[in-house]
Amino acid sequence: MNIAAAANETLAHNSNLLVYSAMAVYTLAFLAHMAEWVFGSRSKVGRTAAALTAQAKATATVSVHKAQQQGATAVLERPEVITKPVAGSRDVPDGPGAAGGTEKGDLYGRIAISLTVLSWALHVGGVVTRALSVERAPWGNMYEFSTTFASVAVGLYLLLLALKKNVRWIGLPLVTTVLLDLGLAVSVLYTASDQLVPALHSYWLWIHVSCAIISGAALYLGAVSALLFLFRDSYEAKLAAPKGKQPGAFASSVLERLPSAASLDKFSYRVNATIFPLWTFTIIAGSIWAEAAWGRYWGWDPKEVWAFITWVAYATYLHARATAGWKGRRAAWLGLIGFVCYLINYYGVNIFVTGLHSYAGV
Repeated sequence: MNIAAAANETLAHNSNLLVYSAMAVYTLAFLAHMAEWVFGSRSKVGRTAAALTAQAKATATVSVHKAQQQGATAVLERPEVITKPVAGSRDVPDGPGAAGGTEKGDLYGRIAISLTVLSWALHVGGVVTRALSVERAPWGNMYEFSTTFASVAVGLYLLLLALKKNVRWIGLPLVTTVLLDLGLAVSVLYTASDQLVPALHSYWLWIHVSCAIISGAALYLGAVSALLFLFRDSYEAKLAAPKGKQPGAFASSVLERLPSAASLDKFSYRVNATIFPLWTFTIIAGSIWAEAAWGRYWGWDPKEVWAFITWVAYATYLHARATAGWKGRRAAWLGLIGFVCYLINYYGVNIFVTGLHSYAGV
């Protein structure tokens, strides 16, 4: 018994070391992503400004010349702003650095991806070692849920990259969020490796909670896309507005290298629509487990209520898009509201509300 306990403590300690190591490498990935955006944006802004200036001068010269020949007043036309992807093409070539127009920026982006892969491997190692230390699923409390959630979110991102999807623009917000999540987990939510209460000793722990984690990780990617859409859509609107409302150089240097607003909107919709059935199954699985543990399928426990509210929010989002044709900003706000409900279900209910799920602990 003592030997086994010591082995468990050793594995738990190794898990903590792996998580801290992952955080260190995630930090390097964050810096590399920042370098990708910075070095790419400088070249892009300078080249774009020069091109637009040359184009404006050429347009002005031709217009004035024609006007003088015809005795009419010259009317200068603004260059056309392309805000939609060309059919069969990618909005951003390879990533923000490549879109910035410099090999150096693109190189930093590739370094960032490599560091993200390494940190994710360490991260997954920490989650698996934590599971081995107690011989159960590694999501029995908020600390374990947070670390596993972050690893799944990064895993989905890397899977999309492996499938040749153009999602490198997610890298910087993803790594930033993961660092915040892990920092909160190790400093505030940390719980020592231990066994669970009898109610949680069920195979439904593997099914129900794993589905909740995968669903939340995918919904997070959809929420990031929806949030970036709001900024990109506003940027495109300013580009189409009169000259007095043109966006500033800083906004242009960042937002011009994101996919078009239409593509961001489509990506968010596809992610949310794809994962919604799994979130539905998550709630059903939780009800089945509740009947086995507490003798009823549904008792309006705070966790159950907010899980249902989250489901309603995303169901409204999908219904509005399918029937009312909602796209763009209204749909993006609905999607963000749905993800906020998910966060309330996780953080708010677990920390501030007492219910049957409170035994999961902090």
